[in-house]
Amino acid sequence: MTSASTILIKYLEDHSEEFLHNWLKNIVISEDDVYKEEVLENGLKMFQLVKRAIREPLSDEEITYLAHKTALERVNANVNISEFVYNVNIGKSIIIKWVSGSGIELRELQPIFEDINALFDRFSYLAVRKYTEIKEQLLQEKELYIDQTHKERLTILGQMSSSFVHEFRNPLTSIIGFTKLLQSDHPDLPYLDIIQHELEQLNYRISQFLHVSRKELVDSTREEIILIDHLEETIEFLYPSLLDGDVSLDFKCEAAIKVLGNKDELRQVFLNLIMNSIDALQEEEGHRQITISCKEEKGRAELEISNNGPRIKEETIEAIFEPFYTTKDLGTGIGLYICKKLIEKHGGEIHCQSNDEWTTFTIGIPVESNKVM
Repeated sequence: MTSASTILIKYLEDHSEEFLHNWLKNIVISEDDVYKEEVLENGLKMFQLVKRAIREPLSDEEITYLAHKTALERVNANVNISEFVYNVNIGKSIIIKWVSGSGIELRELQPIFEDINALFDRFSYLAVRKYTEIKEQLLQEKELYIDQTHKERLTILGQMSSSFVHEFRNPLTSIIGFTKLLQSDHPDLPYLDIIQHELEQLNYRISQFLHVSRKELVDSTREEIILIDHLEETIEFLYPSLLDGDVSLDFKCEAAIKVLGNKDELRQVFLNLIMNSIDALQEEEGHRQITISCKEEKGRAELEISNNGPRIKEETIEAIFEPFYTTKDLGTGIGLYICKKLIEKHGGEIHCQSNDEWTTFTIGIPVESNKVM
């Protein structure tokens, strides 16, 4: 150790109380910081490390220990890491200022300045890195907890759905069957078509609960589907709802598009998206319009279902495909979640875009000639 180092260490020890007083006066500490006392303790320990670094090189373990301790306290205090970085820089500036005023020649102080800067830079880097690691781990644990909570809710819903289906589907099936018999025996009897349509809608809603209650959607029978025919059947089925909602529908689809899939599952997706559009349009006072278009592009069937209803906020679009998320007063929050799962099951994807003029759901599904599922 040089004579300059010895003089400087003695000088810092003689003025340690003044240094710590100036540091505490200038640093930032949140009022609700439960580790206020540790902030002072860590400042003292850092001051000791500085004096030791002037005397001889420090081991990385010594710096790492204090850096990790400080990082953990900053996480537990739930304060922004910027406060820590600011306080460290304040400490470094005050020490450099005190060292500069020690009366030692600048030529002798230059390597000491470099050692002090290196110590503070290393300390800040290790502390911030550890802080980030802990935060990321906490975030992962939180996401895991949320995911497990979702699964638990789905399990509970599955148990409820099982009971619900047994209690309601059997009598519902009987009612649907007798309605068809009445329609066969009395084809001119009024309102039977409306009754049958509403019963089918109720049966469809029950099926949604069945789908969402399962951890994974089970395999199902697949067949060749001519998309234009399947969509036309769905639109015809929804005609009473379109009429009742005063909604115009424009449909354009290339005739030759074929996909390999499950008719009932794809029908459920189309029904849900069109019914959602009809519901959204009830908030509009003027012309209510739904447009459905389908074309083949790069080996995929690209289907767009658009409506000129209210805009969906950007932050909402990120969540609408999550289970149990809904903006409807009486919504279940499972319809779009099921749509996403069914489309992904068919090797496709579904997205939503919305502006002041149109809200569009876009579905991409591999065509039969390009991919066998």
